[in-house]
Amino acid sequence: MDENLKEIVLENSESIVKMWMIEVAKLKSENYTATISDDLFENTNREFVNVIFESIKDGGSTKSVELFSEKIINLGWPLSYITDGLQVFRRVTIEYILDTTEKVNSGSFSVILTSVDQWVEPIIRQLVNEYSGSWENIVSLQRVALQELSAPLIPVVEGITVMPLIGTIDTERAKLIMENLLDGVIRHNAEVVLIDITGVPVVDTMVAHHIIQAAEAVRLVGATCILSGIRPEIAQTIVNLGIDLEKFPTKSTLEKGFMSALEKTNRKISDLDAAKEFDIEKLLNSIKGV
Repeated sequence: MDENLKEIVLENSESIVKMWMIEVAKLKSENYTATISDDLFENTNREFVNVIFESIKDGGSTKSVELFSEKIINLGWPLSYITDGLQVFRRVTIEYILDTTEKVNSGSFSVILTSVDQWVEPIIRQLVNEYSGSWENIVSLQRVALQELSAPLIPVVEGITVMPLIGTIDTERAKLIMENLLDGVIRHNAEVVLIDITGVPVVDTMVAHHIIQAAEAVRLVGATCILSGIRPEIAQTIVNLGIDLEKFPTKSTLEKGFMSALEKTNRKISDLDAAKEFDIEKLLNSIKGV
């Protein structure tokens, strides 16, 4: 940037900031930041413009740009806030320089445009790159977290594990379900695996096929698979599609599925209150007998 123009901008930074703040506020309803409180919006704008001026003073302050882009992502603000703000800053700066310059010929006007562009363009590229890189990293981490939560295998009691499924099941998620099932059966030494589809909104041919494959894989490693959460509408769909689930026990609720799993592992649930009452009565009778 031309040193004379740079000096003009830095010496009159307060005036340029005021103009910029006014123009940026007009865009609040256009760049998806209309719901943000006025105080937060104004404070962030001031931080934004400080980052811009730091860049021109230092010839490009990478750290401040990086921190600001991360802040915008954490706030959930769109990329358009950054690009719109910098475009407004370019326009306001050029207008201010033109207004303060006594005589502007075609040559000096071209110099002003070129100089401001050479200053603003690197900031735009850096902010956009930092924003995009941080966003991709966050999305990648979220994808991994969602995958870990999309097919959890929960050991309930010894020999019995439960996999509650929620949401739609596509090919990628079905592969993850299969991997988690087989790994969990071996790791927890499970005898019975309950796959609960209460939270699966739609069971079509593809979903049923994936579930059958998973249940068959569990059977091949020596465990039994029980399918629970068969709602009436899902049962009707399965019948209409001609899907054969005869090889695998099915239950309407997770509770019934768990009871069936207990039976298969030679367990049962006893009424503790009744057992205590029986013991007390037996003790009283024995005392009376004495």
